[in-house]
Amino acid sequence: MDYPPTALPHSLAAFIETSPGYHAAEIDALRTKDYRRLERLGHTYLDFTGGGLYADSQLKEHHAWLADHVLGNPHSHNPTSLAATHFVEEARSAVHEFFKADPAEYDVIFTLNASHALKLVGESYPFEAGACYLMSYDNHNSVNGIREFARRAGADVAYIPVRKPDLRLDADLLERGLTQHAPCPNRLFAYPAQSNFSGVQHPLEWIEHAHELGWDVLLDSAAFAPTNRLDLRIIKPDFVPLSFYKMFGYPTGIGALIVRHEALAKLRRPWFAGGTITLASVQGEGWHHLSPGHTGFEDGTVDYLGLPAITMGLRHVSEIGIDAIHSRVDALAGWLLEQMRTLVHTNGEPMFRIFGPDTMDRRGATIAFYLLDPDGAVYDVHRIERLAGEERISIRTGCFCNPGDGEVAHEIEPSDMQKCFTEPSMPVTYDQCHDIIRDRTGKVPNTVRISLGIASNFEDVYRFMTFAEEFRDRSVRDLD
Repeated sequence: MDYPPTALPHSLAAFIETSPGYHAAEIDALRTKDYRRLERLGHTYLDFTGGGLYADSQLKEHHAWLADHVLGNPHSHNPTSLAATHFVEEARSAVHEFFKADPAEYDVIFTLNASHALKLVGESYPFEAGACYLMSYDNHNSVNGIREFARRAGADVAYIPVRKPDLRLDADLLERGLTQHAPCPNRLFAYPAQSNFSGVQHPLEWIEHAHELGWDVLLDSAAFAPTNRLDLRIIKPDFVPLSFYKMFGYPTGIGALIVRHEALAKLRRPWFAGGTITLASVQGEGWHHLSPGHTGFEDGTVDYLGLPAITMGLRHVSEIGIDAIHSRVDALAGWLLEQMRTLVHTNGEPMFRIFGPDTMDRRGATIAFYLLDPDGAVYDVHRIERLAGEERISIRTGCFCNPGDGEVAHEIEPSDMQKCFTEPSMPVTYDQCHDIIRDRTGKVPNTVRISLGIASNFEDVYRFMTFAEEFRDRSVRDLD
């Protein structure tokens, strides 16, 4: 298929006819109203898993609100402090409502981002000798990092592999992992609702099964929540880390840990900070009382000027409808995957190698891939990113802080990367390790990723395919 700009209207009409879930009229009007800077500045934004885009209306509402209030540090009882406390709790209630998290069952802790939420769990979970931390290969490094707390405490650490070609978790090995460690006194199982690498959506039914076997469950929802309904009345993980900027772009620097009360009661903080205690003494060494609930985990002063923007952002998403957003990006990603599967060089060789499912079966709108030349060689991903950038197309390259998926997708063995971790003369960066592996093995441990979100439209994906088509019949040597 060719993708000339003149064919865009016809292709769009055909797409709308076969994709009723695209919600063309409603959300395209929103794109024109609230995200018009994309067209005005000539941007094609395809990195929503990296960060969402804010709407113009969010900024206007928040700035007008700031201009109309006088607010002070919440940790007091003066008028400005009480006003700030009211709006902080209003934001907390908005999170409860959006995710259907019953306040009788769940608490909401405001954090800097999902990584900070995960650190709170890692440093406070009662890991000890005989305890166990079980993870999927498919995890963000902020989830992998919890293993350092577990190992330091003497707990067992185990991984469940993913399998090619779809990069799904091996269900038999998962069952074995969950049952093998059943005698552990404290057991934490962590996996993502949606992979930030491959877009795979792992079964949410595992949560209840793990609970039946005595596990606490951490469900990383940072990549899932922006375009999927997460209803905590139906599924009940113990820990749910989130980054709000991934959902609606603004503000950055605020996330949350939604946590079941029973799980929160298990956590033991290794320190205390301003705002987290009811009482402390410097004369009575070791004397302090941690505040109950979320207050004991919100270090220092919360972002009381930014948190009202969370209320506004969640309302913005609710007014559009998370199900409408989900249907729209599903339709766009389905079209993209179909085009990627069928785009070939003149000699009939494929132009794409997709990592993960190549259909929309149990996956989200995050797609990782290589672009291939007519001989099957991989175009340098950094070169692809730069060339796309010259056309103001924002894509992402790397392993996306998900080494497990990357190692399996690119068939990287421990021996291939051993030097990256044992070279004593200098620290090894990601790019240096990439070069070491490529030079020693010929493997390409790097990936291109595009991802769709709240403001994506058909013109975005069509423009990307127009860009990709420029590589037809061009060899890697010619590109260099």
